[in-house]
Amino acid sequence: MAEVIRKKVDVISTGNSEIDKGLGGGMPPKSLTLIEGENDTGKSVMLQQFTWGALRQYHNIAYYTTENTTKSFLSQMGSLSLDVSDHFAWGYLKIYPLQLEEIEWSEDQMRKMLHLISTHINKSKEEIVMIDSLTVFTTYSTENDIMDFLTDCKFICDGGKTLFITLHKHAYEEDALVRIRSIFDGHIVLLKEQVGDRFINVLQVSKVRGATKTTGNIVSFEVHPGFGLRVIPITQAQL
Repeated sequence: MAEVIRKKVDVISTGNSEIDKGLGGGMPPKSLTLIEGENDTGKSVMLQQFTWGALRQYHNIAYYTTENTTKSFLSQMGSLSLDVSDHFAWGYLKIYPLQLEEIEWSEDQMRKMLHLISTHINKSKEEIVMIDSLTVFTTYSTENDIMDFLTDCKFICDGGKTLFITLHKHAYEEDALVRIRSIFDGHIVLLKEQVGDRFINVLQVSKVRGATKTTGNIVSFEVHPGFGLRVIPITQAQL
């Protein structure tokens, strides 16, 4: 396997032209993006789609996951027809499973954990960072601790990195979510809607700072094991 010549581009793509179109072309570099939704709305899939697109653009990525081991993450990506095993082997993709089973669940411990993660991200060489997900830290973290962590992430973005973070919508009350969302440059909401006798995933663009004509854009899609993400035309989704 020959090493590829790596030439970066300026916009962060999902690798799917229809989704990119809904995002106004992609996500701006040096931005902090929230991917929010309830269970089973496709948050992890969308983050993995961004991972795939960014790797194809020759970016280096650090992926922090509370939901997978390295092996299960690579397997899951492969099942979506997003094979990143070569990128992982060459070191362009670094995977950091955050195993929290043996950690003392307390506010103080979660505060320390969030600080360790932000410090690790800041020192890493990768220019794009994925965190899936922040939800696991919310039970024993105060709202101020989460805001402090996100503020650190924003400073990291100002320093040149691009960050994507997933969060379950039920993690906070709406008033707290408004405060949390305000710190992000990009905000993508994922929903699950019933159309006839089937359920489809819906991506709604709430905010992309620095882009034009993106707020309110909607993309409908389905996730098929072994095939991956398939965008559904709006006319078909409304049937």
